[in-house]
Amino acid sequence: MKNNKMVTSILHYAMITVGIMIYSIALEMFLVPNSVLDGGLTGIALMINYKTGILLGAVTFVLNFPFVLLGWRMLGKRFAFSYFYAMILLTVCTALLHDVSPITDNELLSIVFGGILLGIGVGLVIKGGACLDGTELLAMILSKKIPVSVGQVILATNLLIFSVSGFIFGIDRALLSLLTYIIASKLIDQVETGFNEAKQTIIICNDGTTIASEIYAKLGRTMTILDAHGLISGKKDMMYCVITRLELMELRRIVAKYDGSAFITVSDISEIIGNHIKQTSEQKTEEIAQRPDFRETLEEEQKELAENHK
Repeated sequence: MKNNKMVTSILHYAMITVGIMIYSIALEMFLVPNSVLDGGLTGIALMINYKTGILLGAVTFVLNFPFVLLGWRMLGKRFAFSYFYAMILLTVCTALLHDVSPITDNELLSIVFGGILLGIGVGLVIKGGACLDGTELLAMILSKKIPVSVGQVILATNLLIFSVSGFIFGIDRALLSLLTYIIASKLIDQVETGFNEAKQTIIICNDGTTIASEIYAKLGRTMTILDAHGLISGKKDMMYCVITRLELMELRRIVAKYDGSAFITVSDISEIIGNHIKQTSEQKTEEIAQRPDFRETLEEEQKELAENHK
């Protein structure tokens, strides 16, 4: 079991490393020489880099660092450490490539291939369990406070960034940046199948209550638990949960920790009607309180987690 975890961890960090290298090449050898922006915090970092000359990786690291701490609080130390590792590596790689000559001087080729490499790089990083843009974490928080989805917050943020770039660098640069962002987004979806803002998961396991309490304690997500019966395995618990893409890796880890034989299916959600994905912690607590059996298990799990943390 330890060896399997180590191999999985190595593979995840290998994906992050390769993703960062590809992402850095896209930025420093395609986009930066043509003053083209990306979305999110990287887009803001690029604008600062173009105006001040400060190394892109250093600016990106400073902008993302508060979100590393936020990621620790929201998604756990594993995600935060992976995020921090990605930021350190991005700083180093972009610094090494900063003075390297661009691959092509053709603007159209730079935008197309820069967008493709950007999307592949980001997709690999997210598939490895990290991220490169703290605006997504911010969007997850805002979506729980106001009646908008994660995707809507991200879209509004990027439109604002591209609008500002239009005033600073001209409308042509803004439109070219938007085109790059669209190309990258399509490639991200292809590389990382869990990149939509919401995913539905169905978990078939032996002890649903224990796993559900851990998911609630770590991710703040409630779970629908049903009785199920396997043709060969017999009595099982079937659980349904809606999560965000960044929470998927932690959910997998939790399930594997408590039930190595559990079966998980993950699928995209095209629309959510109701407040399942944006439910506030106060609402969740009230619902949990109405189920004494679940609450008792949850309290025991939280005490155990607190003791282990000490």
